[in-house]
Amino acid sequence: MPARKCLAIVLAAGEGTRMRSAKPKVLHAIAGRPLIEHVVKSVAEAGADAVAVVVGPGHEAVAEVARRVLPNTMTFIQSERLGTAHAVLAARAAIAQGADDILIVYGDTPLLRPETLARLRAPLAKGAAVAVLGFHAEDPSGYGRLIVASAAERAIDFCNAGIMAIAGAHALAVLDRIGNDNRKHEFYLTDAVAIARGMKLDATAVEAEEDEVRGINTKAQLAEAEAAAQRRLRQAALEAGVTLVAPETVFLSADTTFERDVVVEPYVVFGEKVKVDDGAVIHAFSHLAGAHVGKGASVGPFARLRPGTDLGEGSRIGNFVEVKEAVLEAGAKANHLSYIGDAHVGAKANVGAGTITCNYDGVDKHRTTIGKEAFIGSNSALVAPVEIGDGAYIGSGSVITENVPAGALALARGRQVIKEGLASRLRGLRLLGRKKVSPGKRPAG
Repeated sequence: MPARKCLAIVLAAGEGTRMRSAKPKVLHAIAGRPLIEHVVKSVAEAGADAVAVVVGPGHEAVAEVARRVLPNTMTFIQSERLGTAHAVLAARAAIAQGADDILIVYGDTPLLRPETLARLRAPLAKGAAVAVLGFHAEDPSGYGRLIVASAAERAIDFCNAGIMAIAGAHALAVLDRIGNDNRKHEFYLTDAVAIARGMKLDATAVEAEEDEVRGINTKAQLAEAEAAAQRRLRQAALEAGVTLVAPETVFLSADTTFERDVVVEPYVVFGEKVKVDDGAVIHAFSHLAGAHVGKGASVGPFARLRPGTDLGEGSRIGNFVEVKEAVLEAGAKANHLSYIGDAHVGAKANVGAGTITCNYDGVDKHRTTIGKEAFIGSNSALVAPVEIGDGAYIGSGSVITENVPAGALALARGRQVIKEGLASRLRGLRLLGRKKVSPGKRPAG
């Protein structure tokens, strides 16, 4: 059978006033990416051929985030907020294009799984006109119920998530029949079920886990969703063979990628776009974002890898080392208290403690190149643009402003001067001065 075409309509026009923020609600983030980005990714993976995002006036930024996932995302504006069905019909032009399945989801449900959306679509292929996503709520108060039996209705905990799939052939006919004869005079999408039934069309319910359909309206709920997302990501990492020494202390992004036999110690934070190769170890209290950690590399403790970091196989970044826009080739190491920015460090080079690459002159950034097997002495400053040749040595405490040829030794510091006996004489003068102070006038203690 030919594949069914699917249009996903993402409702994202809410102001999110309870978030107490100038930022649109769906642009707040969990697991390192905006809520709406999670949602669009899920509908895309559930087979949506087209996505229409319904936004409020002046919120084009919401659609721009959606287009990061699917560049051909359509945008529709709900100029008045007159209910969920009214929001869906803001995308009337997209519905009229004639998809087989219409998925209607909310931009603030970032935990929704693609597999669940695929199950929601499945009844449409079997002739249902409407399929509603429901869940069994631990506390059902505040939710609309999906009634599957007539007895003990008040005890029903099968609740309406508001997420729905409608057969494209019936979508506009059903949606156009929804009225606003209610207290708020709004058009509610939930009425689609009764209307479909009244049209002698089939409607059904599909169950999801409560966490999946968790909506976010407050910062407290955002934090709860973050916790749920982290539980899911940690579990996936553990099942993939990653050793998380203290899982509850590790924070991951939705796109964090691990290969085999990776070890992550406690209190590590992964920002977006981090890839960790086989056998690497991320030691405690490190922060990584936009970085690639090579096979068998060691990071931390207390290290910071910023975007553009690329660590080669067996390289080492130690405690209190920061790396940004820099490549360290295989076996290179910076074991402590250094800053390596806008640089290329050759294989097996050693960057001593306290070394910095001075990459910024107040206007522009410049690059530092350190050759393979070079040795940079402790407390050195390499003033970019500068090149240190293969196998070169930089004496400790040097400020290097010129290129150093391969195999050369560079020293750039003041000459040491020794004054024989001067320390003893100074010490004697200090002791003599103390004796001249009257004991009766000396402060207590």
